Amino acid sequence: MSKKEKEQTVSIDGEEYKVADLTETQVTLVNHVTDLDRKISSSKFNLDQLTIGRNACMEMLVKEMEEET
Repeated sequence: MSKKEKEQTVSIDGEEYKVADLTETQVTLVNHVTDLDRKISSSKFNLDQLTIGRNACMEMLVKEMEEET
């Protein structure tokens, strides 16, 4: 390995592990956890957008109802 290439590592519970030392099953599980973390983050972002949109619509509805009376 050249000096420019850095060995891939993964941090699990504060411990660093070399990916090359992991079993195939462990690598697969690391990949699942990484993908699930990404999906959770994306879902939280989408929930924030949906909540903001719902709140904006509710504010518009309340305004419309107030204008009617």
